[in-house]
Amino acid sequence: MQIYLDGEYVDKSDAKISVFDHGLLYGDGVFEGIRIYNDRVFKLAEHLKRLYDGAKVLMMDVPIEKDELREAVLETVRRNKLSDGYIRLVVTRGVGDLGLNPIKCPKSSIFIVADTIKIYPDEIYKKGMKVITVSTRRNHIEALNPRIKSLNYLNNIMATLEVNRTDAQEGLMLNTDGYVTECIVDNLFIVEEGIIVTPPTSSGALKGVTRDTVIDLAREAGYGVEEKKLTLHEVYICDESFLTGTAAEIAPVTTVDERMISDGNPGPITVDLMKRFKKYANDSGVEVWG
Repeated sequence: MQIYLDGEYVDKSDAKISVFDHGLLYGDGVFEGIRIYNDRVFKLAEHLKRLYDGAKVLMMDVPIEKDELREAVLETVRRNKLSDGYIRLVVTRGVGDLGLNPIKCPKSSIFIVADTIKIYPDEIYKKGMKVITVSTRRNHIEALNPRIKSLNYLNNIMATLEVNRTDAQEGLMLNTDGYVTECIVDNLFIVEEGIIVTPPTSSGALKGVTRDTVIDLAREAGYGVEEKKLTLHEVYICDESFLTGTAAEIAPVTTVDERMISDGNPGPITVDLMKRFKKYANDSGVEVWG
């Protein structure tokens, strides 16, 4: 495996960062998870924009221009000969000292890993998944805005620890006001009387690239789509539910907190969107070998 690390391509065993890197010491950095479908990198421009936007909010300079980083992503895929897979693009604050002050880090660091990924078994996509509501609340948007894909994922890890003690596959997270935000690593959608509904980013949800793609595909297909605040009540009584995410793609939900969603099978709108997304993902994107 070849990994891009600060302008060079190195073997996996040689891909090392300093113990003084603030990404390691303090979770100080941003990242993107990006998919490869059919020799194409999916939504690369959108992912790069979110990365640079997040870095700007954190007042962290990405040390190379967007076009150069774009080419580095593609070259990493080429060197690992992947037609389908997953890319992890990470920008850290860089090497500093043991103190917290980011001004002590003169230059950010970048690494890119391209590999395969599978977070849910095939059976989930056929029969649906079980979700539970976790007690860990999503970070308050005025403390750490979830729209920034930062390296600080302790909030998500604490929630995952709760899920690991059950037979569920994902955890649903509420904000400090008790409204539904998203799942631990995926955005949440429900269907109410034919209308597709998802929580707004102002409630604490990530503005997911797959989320936005599914919204566009749904509207193109003629479905009504709304962004509105949701309580658990709406989730429990909905007609369908599904999750979206780069690694998950579209995954149907059939049980939430032991409440069966409708008849306990993936709903027709969910199944239709899964097919539409699969076709769209395989027919679009930036060509790796172009």
